Amino acid sequence: MTRSRAQDPDVCGVTAAIAVIDGKWKTSLLWLLESGTHRPAELRRRLPGLSEKVLTQALREMEEDGLVHREVHDVLPLKTEYSLTAFGRDLAGALGPLTDWGHRRLERLRERRTARATVSRRTVAVTSPPVSDSP
Repeated sequence: MTRSRAQDPDVCGVTAAIAVIDGKWKTSLLWLLESGTHRPAELRRRLPGLSEKVLTQALREMEEDGLVHREVHDVLPLKTEYSLTAFGRDLAGALGPLTDWGHRRLERLRERRTARATVSRRTVAVTSPPVSDSP
């Protein structure tokens, strides 16, 4: 989904919401920032595999969308901190039911995998020739 979809007034509300959290890292960043203010290095440590470049890009887009607040402290070396805005907290709250749904879906997937594995073991046991103890 392109960033321009987030600005398009003729899309449905769900599309507009997904446009601002689209990407691999934004929902994780939103989740981490719910707990309070974080510095970029701390966010990177908490999200292994997230490069500095991608983190910077995601945070800039989230700032542009009004989800995060960036504060630069005038000390040397510069100290930058990110926190959720009220709008970002609203989005995090709105994602709560979606998170619950996602956990229920994952549980269903686990149950299906377990059921298939059980059926597979039974099928193997029924179709396998008997094992003889004598050579």
